[in-house]
Amino acid sequence: MALALTNKVLTEAIAPREGTQLLIKQAALVVLGIAILAVAAKIKVPMWPVPITMGTFAVLTIGAAYGARLGLLTILGYMIIGALGFDVFAGSSAEAYGLTYMMGGTGGYLLGYVMATVALGWFAQAGWDRSAGKMALAMLAGNVLIYVPGLIWLGMLYGWDKPILQWGLTPFLLGDALKLALAAALLPALWALAGRARG
Repeated sequence: MALALTNKVLTEAIAPREGTQLLIKQAALVVLGIAILAVAAKIKVPMWPVPITMGTFAVLTIGAAYGARLGLLTILGYMIIGALGFDVFAGSSAEAYGLTYMMGGTGGYLLGYVMATVALGWFAQAGWDRSAGKMALAMLAGNVLIYVPGLIWLGMLYGWDKPILQWGLTPFLLGDALKLALAAALLPALWALAGRARG
């Protein structure tokens, strides 16, 4: 299925749209996005069977709101800051940080974050972020792009004889479904607000 990437994403609908002011806006959005990713990674909402972390929600919504290019710059900036040893990931701490943490069990999921950010940007540029139904499908695709490299990396790291799906997939599905529904409703609602603000 070919996507026609002709639509503006949410951040492009907000002035300014050209010149030096646009560059300043984009730089501010990248810094803001990195900060949101870092804070969201540390948020844990009590849930069964495991707490919900908001990192994937932030990754997917930033991808959709920023578009593929700006979203990629933001997620790569986040990864670079994490690689330098700053405590910006969900499980990083004073004892496990930087490249050591990134090459551990979550390494594949971090790669998936980059892939999912770009994919959600593409979907948004195709106009999928205006519809809750299409946004839900885009979020589902983004989750798949996070889980596939994550699970492959777990299998390579610990061995395929281990319960990889029980470690890295099934405990998180319920929480991911809730985050998917929230993001699928949020982006179209923000577009509606943006339309009313312009009108």
